[in-house]
Amino acid sequence: MKNVILIGFMGSGKTTTGEVLSRKLGIPVSDTDAMIEKRENMSVNEIFDRYGENAFRDMETELLLSLQSDPQKRILSAGGGMPVREINRKLMKKLGTVIYLQADSQTLLERLAGDTSRPKLKGGDLFSRITSLMAQREAIYLSASSIRVRTDGKTPEEVAAEILSALETASEISE
Repeated sequence: MKNVILIGFMGSGKTTTGEVLSRKLGIPVSDTDAMIEKRENMSVNEIFDRYGENAFRDMETELLLSLQSDPQKRILSAGGGMPVREINRKLMKKLGTVIYLQADSQTLLERLAGDTSRPKLKGGDLFSRITSLMAQREAIYLSASSIRVRTDGKTPEEVAAEILSALETASEISE
């Protein structure tokens, strides 16, 4: 089995679903934002404030490049903006199977209300920020992924079961 890379908007369920998949598959899950925070010894918010978004996106690319030679199979929960750069989309596809966790704007609003840890959602009306960013990213997420799973109204266990089924079908087709 290749790596499993979960992409999608903030609040789509990547981290939680990744943890469920990790238990079911017996391979570790890694959150790319947490990996960068550890490497840089500061939070994503601090990186955005101190160095700006472009520097953070550079860090994401560096992380994906470093993972290319890592023999450890893992589930990777990618930061919501990681697929925005074309190079990152290519690197993720080389790393493994990219799965887009889709959620509608209302679901995301409910999941993200009160969350102050996400720099791209700061300022202004939260629903407007979500819908604006989703409009920018939807086509990117679709082009970056080979499997899509809706997460609206589903538990992480249900989402993980759909992913496992899709992975099984995909591996049957590729054999």
